[in-house]
Amino acid sequence: MTDAPAFRIWPPVALGVPWLAGVVVTEVAGDPWSLDDGWARATGWILVALFGVWNGWCLALMSKHETALLPGGSTRVILDSGPFGLSRNPLYVGLTALTAGLALLVPSAWALLSVPVGFAFLWWGAVRPEEKYLAAKFGDDYADYRRRVRRWL
Repeated sequence: MTDAPAFRIWPPVALGVPWLAGVVVTEVAGDPWSLDDGWARATGWILVALFGVWNGWCLALMSKHETALLPGGSTRVILDSGPFGLSRNPLYVGLTALTAGLALLVPSAWALLSVPVGFAFLWWGAVRPEEKYLAAKFGDDYADYRRRVRRWL
C-alpha cells in the first residue's frame, strides 16, 4: 500500500472546476438571478474569513503533529481535537465555504449553484479514497474515530 490516499480528483480541482465553469456561464449567458447586492457580498466575505480562520486552525494542528499539510500526503496520526473533533474532513468543509464565498463575491449565481456539484466530486474523488486509505492504515483506531466524529459537521 502506498502511504497516501489514491485520490481520483485533487480536492481543490473537485470544487474549483465546477466553480470556474459557473463563472464562465455567468460571463457568457448571465445569471438566472442577481447576487450583486449587499447581503451577498457580506456573506461572501464572512465565508472567506471563516475559511481562513478554520483552515488556518486545521493546518496549525496538522503542522504541530507533523502530518501532511497538502491533500494526498501521508497521514501520520489521526487528529481528533479542534476542528478534527467536529468533522473528519474539516479542510474540505473550509474549502467548500471558500468556494461558496467566492461565488458570492464574483458574483455568479451559476458558480454558487455549482458548489453542490463540486461537493459531490469532492466526496467521490477525495473523501472516499481518503477514508479507504485511513481505514487500511489505522484500522480500529480509525473505525473508532468514524463512530465518534461526523464526516462533515
